[in-house]
Amino acid sequence: MPDFEKILKQAAMQVGAGGSAGFVEVCIMHPLDLVKTRLQLQATKSKINQSDPHYYRGIVDCMTKMYRHEGMLSFWKGILPPILAETPKRAVKFVTFEQYKRFFMFGSPTPTPLTFALAGLGAGITEAVFVNPFEVVKVTLQSNKQLAAQVPSTWTVTREIVRESGLGFRGLNKGLTATIARNGIFNMVYFGFYHSVKGYMPEYQDPLLEFGRKVIIGFTSGVLGSCVNIPFDVAKSRIQGPQPTPGVIKYSSTTGAIYLVYKEEGFRALYKGLLPKVLRLGPGGAIMLVVYDYVYHFLENKFEKKPNL
Repeated sequence: MPDFEKILKQAAMQVGAGGSAGFVEVCIMHPLDLVKTRLQLQATKSKINQSDPHYYRGIVDCMTKMYRHEGMLSFWKGILPPILAETPKRAVKFVTFEQYKRFFMFGSPTPTPLTFALAGLGAGITEAVFVNPFEVVKVTLQSNKQLAAQVPSTWTVTREIVRESGLGFRGLNKGLTATIARNGIFNMVYFGFYHSVKGYMPEYQDPLLEFGRKVIIGFTSGVLGSCVNIPFDVAKSRIQGPQPTPGVIKYSSTTGAIYLVYKEEGFRALYKGLLPKVLRLGPGGAIMLVVYDYVYHFLENKFEKKPNL
């Protein structure tokens, strides 16, 4: 098989497997992503009265109040942008990861942990540039505390952002550096840990044990990545979400947002939303990598069985 044809087939399998993995992960784990965003947007020294239905003391309190005041569908607010982005986003992530992996071999015959980490960093940065506009729309929708039926559509919110602020760093691409830092660091840890550890842990012949092995490694990868990149995630939410004073931009840069949160609310505020993030990206990381592996191997077998024309 010519090398070019082989590369195209591999890319097609990565697109199919990555898109499937992203779709499944988003549909299952989106409510926790929404709760994480709500907690991150809520300042510690908030003027909101604690009896206010939109003041959240934690995950359970947030989910209870959202269900009571916004309805069951509110847990999936802002899900359309990530769903629309997931197939190309995961395609970008996994395809570029494989390409970066070749680049960062540094003469080694096999990939090293450094290779996986640097390839993950490159894939995360590339992914962030693509996905950031979707993140801006998603955070805007997630921060809306009206009933789910009263929330404007994804297209309406997108048009409003573009009309009022344009496509640049104050509009549909605001928070780009924070997204790059968040995704780059997460994927550096996520891919670096997953592929390195998977190579050291022997595979099981038993399908159930092998499934468990991949789930455990994927879960740990997601948890570690979440713990490392959370301050950048908080900064991203503050930049992309509604500003505390309408018309006044308080959070404009990544380092500036991190500094303000630390100065005004303390070090712990930089880890707001960590628990729902871990609860989402721990299992979510496992779901994504396991689904990706199984779909990829399924497609690989299909391609191998299909005769060349």
